[in-house]
Amino acid sequence: MLNPRKVAIVGCGFVGSSIAFSLMQKGIYSELVLIDANAEKAEGEALDLSHGLPYTAAMDIYAGDYKDAADASLIIITAGANQKPGETRLDLIGKNVAILKSIIPQITATDFEGILMIVSNPVDVLTYAAWRISGYPAQRVIGSGTVLDTARLKYHLGRHLDVDSRSVHAVIIGEHGDSELAVWSGANVSGIELNHFCEIRGHFQHEESMRRIYESVRDSAYEIIRRKGATYYGIAMAVARIAECIVKDEHAVLPVSVILDGEYGLSGLALSIPSVVGKNGVETVLEIPLSEKEDQELHSSAEQLKNVIQQVEF
Repeated sequence: MLNPRKVAIVGCGFVGSSIAFSLMQKGIYSELVLIDANAEKAEGEALDLSHGLPYTAAMDIYAGDYKDAADASLIIITAGANQKPGETRLDLIGKNVAILKSIIPQITATDFEGILMIVSNPVDVLTYAAWRISGYPAQRVIGSGTVLDTARLKYHLGRHLDVDSRSVHAVIIGEHGDSELAVWSGANVSGIELNHFCEIRGHFQHEESMRRIYESVRDSAYEIIRRKGATYYGIAMAVARIAECIVKDEHAVLPVSVILDGEYGLSGLALSIPSVVGKNGVETVLEIPLSEKEDQELHSSAEQLKNVIQQVEF
């Protein structure tokens, strides 16, 4: 029987352990299973986290295997090769599809009925691969998508306008990677159209500002990797936000990576698209209004990913 307050994380590297820490601090789960090819690493992370329990919500944290995760409501997969300096997310595809092929059959063998969330990169391609390998319904297989990229966009816009980033409403869609796009046509600050708000705050070079902010968002991971070797805190908080939507059945709109079946005239791939997320996973993939240029950019992003998918054996 599914336990709605149980979660499992596969992969206890920087990203997996940071996600575990974020979930623990949120206090939304009562049970957390850590799974790693290196069992001692998983045990060490579980012990380290558990020692902080007196200062947070009650929770059972332990290292386990796939059988221990059978009744979890959510399994988060972070296992995979890391992105190295100068390497794109798409360069990781061969290594990480092979890793998924070793992990997912062990999950499906347990009759797992919860939601599978892919965080490993390239997340859109791997989300599609996970769906194909698992045979699960599309709504139960999601990727972390551009939830982090969208947070980065809101952060940079907030800094640019000297306004709380939580008041900024804007989204990054498409590939979680170099071909992603910002939906400027729908961006606003608490209902005020973005360019108008910029002018209220004394900014008039809209095209130049949008280009600079978009490039900062797109290149964020490369900049962080160059400076500290890996990114993990931002993605951990983004994944915890998605998990919270599932646990609380929020029906929140988040740009997760989803399997497309005709939306935007696209199919045969997963892309990061605003979707309604609740306890059963993806409820509705939203076809948001796009400008003609944005629509072309989305299809261009999709074409690049489809070309990659065609080279992968599932």
